Amino acid sequence: MAFLSSLNIGGSGLTAQRFRMDIISQNIANSETTTTESGKAYARKSVVMQEKNGNSSFSDVLGNSNASGKAGQGVEITSVQEDDTAFKLVYDATNAAADETGYVKYPDIDMVEEMMDLMSATRSYQANVTSINAVKEMATSALKIGK
Repeated sequence: MAFLSSLNIGGSGLTAQRFRMDIISQNIANSETTTTESGKAYARKSVVMQEKNGNSSFSDVLGNSNASGKAGQGVEITSVQEDDTAFKLVYDATNAAADETGYVKYPDIDMVEEMMDLMSATRSYQANVTSINAVKEMATSALKIGK
């Protein structure tokens, strides 16, 4: 049934955006973390997503959605990548995490960027909830027709 696959697509979007919000929250919480288990400063993380079974372009899917039967499989998380930007160096010779020259490495996390990413993930999550609710309403309406 087509509406079940629509629910699966929306559900995969909910799962992916929730995970993205978790990673962003982790970035915000660790914005001042100078030492992790590995002994380095915390590095900002970002989520990489792609379409499930996404071997075709958007225009191919639109042009061949009826022929291929594979249009709209949802989204999946492919990886969580650490940002490779340089750390912020702050001189604080009294800090236990300071190196031999007295500098402490802090993560290069921009709170404004993180909050914008969080708002974007929240809006995407809300859009997926809306699509799931629309599918539920269509299914309910279809059931009422039979009465």
